[in-house]
Amino acid sequence: MYLFFEDGEYRKDGKTLRVVRVGTHAITSKSRTKLWSRLRSHKGTIRGSGAGGGNHRGSIFRKRVGEAMLHSGSYPAKIAETWGVDDNAPKEVRMSEFPLEQDVSRFIGQMPFLWLDVPDAPSPHSDRAYLERNCIALLSNIGKPSIDPPSRRWLGLKSSEITVRKSGLWNTNHVEDSYENAFLDKLEKYVSMQS
Repeated sequence: MYLFFEDGEYRKDGKTLRVVRVGTHAITSKSRTKLWSRLRSHKGTIRGSGAGGGNHRGSIFRKRVGEAMLHSGSYPAKIAETWGVDDNAPKEVRMSEFPLEQDVSRFIGQMPFLWLDVPDAPSPHSDRAYLERNCIALLSNIGKPSIDPPSRRWLGLKSSEITVRKSGLWNTNHVEDSYENAFLDKLEKYVSMQS
């Protein structure tokens, strides 16, 4: 499981960075994704012909950040017409989207993150899936008093996804769920195993 933070986004104490994205990898038995390949898909490419870019069609995190950038920046209308459309895109579409993919890579690439080793088999009932779901529900600001609201400058406030704007997270799943208090004990168990 991983937690992304964002420079300039602080908890209520004004000093500690707040979590802006919670995620994991491989929560279905057929998935072969590993943690580092998942993080790479979010961060973007470093080498090769598309160096500095990425593929928002393979990362909902990239897609959401790019959507918010489209609403706050001055990108050609052509990009807005194709961003997030379909699972695949022809080369000419990907090339036209490349400047925004680069900006998304820079943005996410600057985010500090932590990961928690939860060594279990991929499954929707795995501890990783359970922890991810409950962490998102706990940290979301939807339907309850805010734990750590976003700053007025947070890019996510430009998102077309109301759940991103209201939750204060780059997540859309589980942001309206309630968390189970017992998950904190399980989280503490895995955190204590890290040291």
